[in-house]
Amino acid sequence: MVVKTLVLGDRERIAGAVYGTIVVLATLAAGATAYQSDLWRLGAIVSASVLILWIAHAYAHALGESLSLGRRLTRAELMTITSREVAIPLASIPPLTAIALGALGVVRNSTAVWLALAFGVATLAIQGVRYARLERLSRLGTLVAVALNLSLGLVIVALKVLLSH
Repeated sequence: MVVKTLVLGDRERIAGAVYGTIVVLATLAAGATAYQSDLWRLGAIVSASVLILWIAHAYAHALGESLSLGRRLTRAELMTITSREVAIPLASIPPLTAIALGALGVVRNSTAVWLALAFGVATLAIQGVRYARLERLSRLGTLVAVALNLSLGLVIVALKVLLSH
């Protein structure tokens, strides 16, 4: 249950999971053409990008919270923010696993990249459903939530296709 919550997100982590997934997809789309022959490097670029943006996101959130409260945050408050935002780097695990499988020769490089993109798009769809369930949306509301998440992912996949041709 803990792994499911960390990877897929709970009420507090869905936003981070969506954000992290979009960062991963965008980085993959931007770097896949240049680094498809060196998947270890592509994986390192994706990992570094996600970690840097996670740190920046958590830091900016902490600054905003501190200003909002009118005081410095306590260690416990900082840990709460960091814990909530850990969904950002955790979202990179399934796509990076696919990239690692390609780098290890288990699957072809191009298959690994497309599998990583598919994991990202699937994660966005799952997060749309989870959001809709938590908000108790109607079927139409659920379809809209999933469609919005999927459209973000599919735009990035389309970008990858355009960059590789």
